[in-house]
Amino acid sequence: MKEQLKIYEEKMDKTIDSLMNDYASIRAGRANPHVLDKIKVDYYGTPTPIQQVGNISVPEARMILIQPWEKSLLKAIEKAIQTSDLGINPNNDGSCIRLIFPELTEDRRKELAKDVKKKGENAKVAVRNIRRDANDTFKKMQKNDEISEDDLKDAEEKIQKITDKAIEKIDKAVENKTKEILTV
Repeated sequence: MKEQLKIYEEKMDKTIDSLMNDYASIRAGRANPHVLDKIKVDYYGTPTPIQQVGNISVPEARMILIQPWEKSLLKAIEKAIQTSDLGINPNNDGSCIRLIFPELTEDRRKELAKDVKKKGENAKVAVRNIRRDANDTFKKMQKNDEISEDDLKDAEEKIQKITDKAIEKIDKAVENKTKEILTV
């Protein structure tokens, strides 16, 4: 039964990790190299993450500098950024690409904050679904006389504690990201 609990706890942790990755790609007025994580560049016919074809740095608070290891990749990187949903026009100076992030408007900040809350709610739903699956599994085990009724109650209490902890982490993440977005 302990290994069952561990499996469900790991599933909840993966849900939280996924949420954190989503949050890392949301830009909050400051340049964050993680906004490029999902963008792939055509590298000799193979879609390759930008991080693997050049050096990415943040020289200023609202600028990302991409220096490709091969100058021939400048056009491919520029095209990949333009076709992405990043919404920023890359500046190509012949040796590197600069992404300059404009200040977010208040409306855009509120929109992003709503999006953050929605993603948080979706993560909570996923965690609750994992809890339900766990409880169903334990009830089946009890029905098949694999565990006693006391063990069932114990397992349900433990999975509830794990769920509460996961929900708390999600709430904290939502709160922190919302604060980051709304801070001008």
